[in-house]
Amino acid sequence: MKNFFKILLCLVLPVISNAQETFPINGVNDDRLEIYALTNATIHKDYQTVIEQATLLIEKGTIKAVGKSVEIPKGAVVIDMNGKIIMPSFIDPYTNYGLPKPKRSSGVNWNGPEIVEPRTKGPYNANDAINSDYNAIEDFSIKIAEAKKMRSLGFGSVLSFYPDGIARGSSALVSLADSEDNLVVLEPKVATHYSLQKGSSSQTYPISLMGSVALLRQTFYDAQWYSKTGKNQFFDQTLESMNANNSLPKIFEAKNKLSVFRAEKIAEEFGIQFLIKGTGEEYQQLEEIRKMKSGFILPVYFPETYKVDDPFEARDINLEDLKHWELAPYNPYYLDRNGIEFSFTTYDLKKKKDLWENLKKVHKAGLSKEKILKALTYNPARQLNVSSQVGTLDPGKTANFLVSEGNFLEPNFKILQNWVQGKKYEINEPSFDKLAGKYELKVGNTSYELEIEEKKGKLSAHILENDTLKKPASIKFGSELINLSFSPDSTNKKIRLSGWYSNESRMSLFKGKGQLQTGAWVEWSATLSEEASSEENKSDKESKEEEPGKVIYPFAAFGNEAIPGTEKILFKNATVWTNESEGILENADVLIENGKIAQIGKNLEASGAKTVDATGLHLTSGIIDEHSHIALQAVNDVATNSSMVRMEDVVDPNDVDIYRQLAGGVTAAQLLHGSANPIGGQSALIKFRWGKSADDLLIKNADGYIKFALGENVKRSRNASSIRYPQTRMGVEQVYVDAFTQAKAYKKAWDGYNKVPEKRRGGLIAPRKVLDLEPLKEILDEERFISCHSYVQSEINMLMHVADDFDFKVNTFTHILEGYKVADKMAEHGAGGSTFADWWAYKYEVIDAIPYNPALMHDAGVVVAVNSDDAEMARRLNQEAAKSVKYADMSEEDAWKLVTLNPAKLLHLDDRMGSIKVGKDADLVLWSDHPLSIYAKAEKTIVDGVIYYDREKDVDKRKWLEKERNRLIQKMKNDPASKNGKKPNPKINLNLHCDDLIFTQN
Repeated sequence: MKNFFKILLCLVLPVISNAQETFPINGVNDDRLEIYALTNATIHKDYQTVIEQATLLIEKGTIKAVGKSVEIPKGAVVIDMNGKIIMPSFIDPYTNYGLPKPKRSSGVNWNGPEIVEPRTKGPYNANDAINSDYNAIEDFSIKIAEAKKMRSLGFGSVLSFYPDGIARGSSALVSLADSEDNLVVLEPKVATHYSLQKGSSSQTYPISLMGSVALLRQTFYDAQWYSKTGKNQFFDQTLESMNANNSLPKIFEAKNKLSVFRAEKIAEEFGIQFLIKGTGEEYQQLEEIRKMKSGFILPVYFPETYKVDDPFEARDINLEDLKHWELAPYNPYYLDRNGIEFSFTTYDLKKKKDLWENLKKVHKAGLSKEKILKALTYNPARQLNVSSQVGTLDPGKTANFLVSEGNFLEPNFKILQNWVQGKKYEINEPSFDKLAGKYELKVGNTSYELEIEEKKGKLSAHILENDTLKKPASIKFGSELINLSFSPDSTNKKIRLSGWYSNESRMSLFKGKGQLQTGAWVEWSATLSEEASSEENKSDKESKEEEPGKVIYPFAAFGNEAIPGTEKILFKNATVWTNESEGILENADVLIENGKIAQIGKNLEASGAKTVDATGLHLTSGIIDEHSHIALQAVNDVATNSSMVRMEDVVDPNDVDIYRQLAGGVTAAQLLHGSANPIGGQSALIKFRWGKSADDLLIKNADGYIKFALGENVKRSRNASSIRYPQTRMGVEQVYVDAFTQAKAYKKAWDGYNKVPEKRRGGLIAPRKVLDLEPLKEILDEERFISCHSYVQSEINMLMHVADDFDFKVNTFTHILEGYKVADKMAEHGAGGSTFADWWAYKYEVIDAIPYNPALMHDAGVVVAVNSDDAEMARRLNQEAAKSVKYADMSEEDAWKLVTLNPAKLLHLDDRMGSIKVGKDADLVLWSDHPLSIYAKAEKTIVDGVIYYDREKDVDKRKWLEKERNRLIQKMKNDPASKNGKKPNPKINLNLHCDDLIFTQN
């Protein structure tokens, strides 16, 4: 008897187990098997594997088998899919589905007190933009209307994250089923998310793009340090979560096309890998992207068409936007051709329904249907490490699949059903355009001739009595059923038939049951006897795609279809300004080769060299602008000590000012942080290699520089409600004293750690790496040098005293319009001066400025440069140098050194540039006239032996520019969308200055 109960218990337990629910049921239990066999289908098992006449077997939301010889278990619901196509449902790897909308950013209160401390209460991070502790699954709840829209597009599952902050926490993979919240979660933690967007944080720092980079870098360093020793000092739930989720894929959102490389740079620094949510502009920088290790999530969003009827308004559209409008659909094709993996997301689509139209554009641009399907299914699953659940139709995976008619992306393609977790959702009714024709209709023992006609997608039916007499019939199609009714005689009584449609053996067939006029039930069927004749639909033919324009480098006006290369050039009979002891050489030759100055002399010959007749022309070294803010996407952050920010993180190689200044003979510049803080950010030293990447613009192996600032700009005292320290000029001094006191202690800690041999460190933990103390430590170690914004002599003296107390030097005082008052002290200290030629009266601090300042500092033994600090002025720095000849009778050679050799000395680059000397970089300018003349024009500007500006070719560039603009505008005009296109708005080139505060979200 006991054995009997054991056997009974074994039989009952599985039933009880399968029936258990964590949620109470208000009704009776539903214990149906939920086994479906979809037979006779063309099954796309994955993006590249197709099985004809196959069966897909699913049970309780899971795929059990797929193939030609699948054994169908007893009790399964068998669904004939003859003529239908089954493929995996799509995966969107970047959505906010099921989550609340993030709070709107309150921005920065420029007219009120700064917010320094975090607003979030509890043991969390010191910056509210760091939200690594956030878990999307905790806020998730299904949204039926949104899920329906996504299912109608073919999606079965999505990754859902919360788009707030620089570190955004974890995301969840959920299905798009209409079910309980806890039943649609496929994976509660899938990836962690990052960006350079501050989000809803109201803290003042960071306000800039480079500040966001610095904060993210500091957070990664803090997480590493915290995992080893941080817990012993304090608890930080944000860092705890960041470390706990460290093994998950890391997704970085690039709002700016250059932020793709910012992400890669951070990834390399910390030995991690980002999956990058791109911008759709990746094709513009393929050379650099090809070198990256990252995969991409690409938006299927393309720029709107402009309204270009008005030729004057059309002029407001810049070339970059015109070319991107044309080339955006080619982005996936170009990436695929270069072996770069990507998936697709609907994230940036203003109208989700545009997805299919845009995918067709992608296919028309060259990407195969298989690759498109791969980017919608296989790739996102692989990128998110969820291939064991979704992405293909393999046994054991979630039963997310589409039932469609027509081939993928063909004009007749239509999604009929989207099965999500084994539950069927009807999307579209089948197309009935192929059902038109004549049928043999048998109702019981009586036969009729039925004709079905199709016009503009609508069907009508008639009973034919002869060639001319037709009796109307009512016909309705549902997704599975057909209803047909007609009156066979003159009475109004009708035969009513209900049944279903199948396509067995390519023969349209209807069958079912119905009632006669008498009410008697009968069997009925209708078999196709004659197909309707149809003319070829010419509108379905794809028109031949017009060949698109070329990608240019940089992707801006005056870009080149190919980046120019180094040339071997022999300049003959030039007036050569050497800036060396040889002085100015008349009728001299200069040979450049492999990017260097190879020979200087007379009657030189060089085989294979391009010869340039420079008779009557002047050849000089390139102008170097010691103080510039061009080619930057931000210039200031506002932390009192902003030394952690790096201008190299925001270099914009597409800035047209680079080309414009090449036309003025400028070949290099120091890109400085602004003057909003006593201690600003780290400089970027660049050469004007027009068309190269931001990283390639940087001068390699150069000393590091940093911006300090004195005077009115660093205080917020003019804003009565400001609380940010310092408020006075005395406070500015204390900022430096405090910062370098901390830096000395920081240096001592690291020096002590580094003195211990690595093999003997044992359990010794490295000090916490603090990014705003690192540059100050480098100053103390003479590895980084100061360029200080300054005006008033008292403050200039103050900083030199602070430097003496902490045993470092101020390398350069920039602006320094009162430099002539302290020139002797500067020379004694060893500081240089980079000043304006004749600026004055633009604010009270410069009330004592005089145009003799550069010459007086020079006469006192100070190395002096004349800088621009202005995008427009930099185009005529040769004339700025000439002003010291006019005002102070400085020699022409010394005046020319103000913008060439002297800035090279201030930047510690005079061993490589600044003069014409064998072995130095071939950074040269060929002038039409005396270089200090107002009539002098740069004929050629050469950087590293590459001609980046040629006056003759510039004329051709301008002609090409007009021709290309006209071609694109004509193409846009012919686009039907232009009738309802958006109105052109002019884009203003961003010219940044020392005191500009730009709130960036990139």
